[in-house]
Amino acid sequence: MKIIVISDTHLPIRARSLPEPLLKVLPGADLILHAGDWSDWSVYELLSRYAPVAGVAGNTDPPVIREKLGLTRIVEADTYRIGLVHGHIGSRSTEQNARSAFDQQPVDAIVFGHSHIPVHKRVDGILLFNPGSPTDRRRQPKFSFGILTTDNGQLQARHVFFDRK
Repeated sequence: MKIIVISDTHLPIRARSLPEPLLKVLPGADLILHAGDWSDWSVYELLSRYAPVAGVAGNTDPPVIREKLGLTRIVEADTYRIGLVHGHIGSRSTEQNARSAFDQQPVDAIVFGHSHIPVHKRVDGILLFNPGSPTDRRRQPKFSFGILTTDNGQLQARHVFFDRK
């Protein structure tokens, strides 16, 4: 299974459209995860043309997105449970906020956003993954998104980094 992972698209505020490197991989997706800060519901509709979409709202999203998607969810992909959260709720770091959102729920991975900082590591056996942002790199050297795969009985993740929107 191929899962495209994005967050912090901020459309149409930070960009008018999704970047070409992301658009090239979307047709091959089995699932798309969005970890919040969509900014407009049209992003959900656009992504839905490519594959099923699961997402959560972020801190900059309007009430309609929060009402439709909520702030946390667990997505089942093959045999894996993936916690999805933006990471802005709490008083600790984005990563710590994301982890605490699933303290009482068993998950294999936690996908989060908010900081726009790519993260890929395992803590206590849980994959922590922030795809960064494909449209607003902030102080990061490159724009980014992620790809999760569930091949060969393993949940694997990688970032895709690129220079231009």
